[in-house]
Amino acid sequence: MKTDERLGLLVWFRLSRFYNQSIRETNQHLKKWDLSAAQFDVLVQVGAGDRLTQQELGRKLFVTKGNITQLLSKMEQLGLIQREQEGKTKYLSLTEKGKALYEEVVPPQERFQAAQFCKLDREEQKQLLALLRKLQS
Repeated sequence: MKTDERLGLLVWFRLSRFYNQSIRETNQHLKKWDLSAAQFDVLVQVGAGDRLTQQELGRKLFVTKGNITQLLSKMEQLGLIQREQEGKTKYLSLTEKGKALYEEVVPPQERFQAAQFCKLDREEQKQLLALLRKLQS
């Protein structure tokens, strides 16, 4: 294996380990509200606006389309979201209970997520963001 390939592999391993650790810590933190990371993601995406189509949500989430229906059904059963059919389009919005949970959980969770990068100063965080964008393009 060439040195450049080895370095790339080490970067991938480190990034994977960081991501997995972050997900574990996120799930642990969200247990306070009895939410999974996927449920939190739905809460944030739907709560960011008045309402969202199910198709728009599917493009924004980190879960597969097959899991979205199951995830939304569970959140509907919990009374957090409501679905409305208008023609062929399904719209999603937060219920009053969902809005209250959004206000309770999103600010501390955002602070928790941001704190995972506190070892980097502002300039380093901007560099990391730029590098990750470069890798993704």
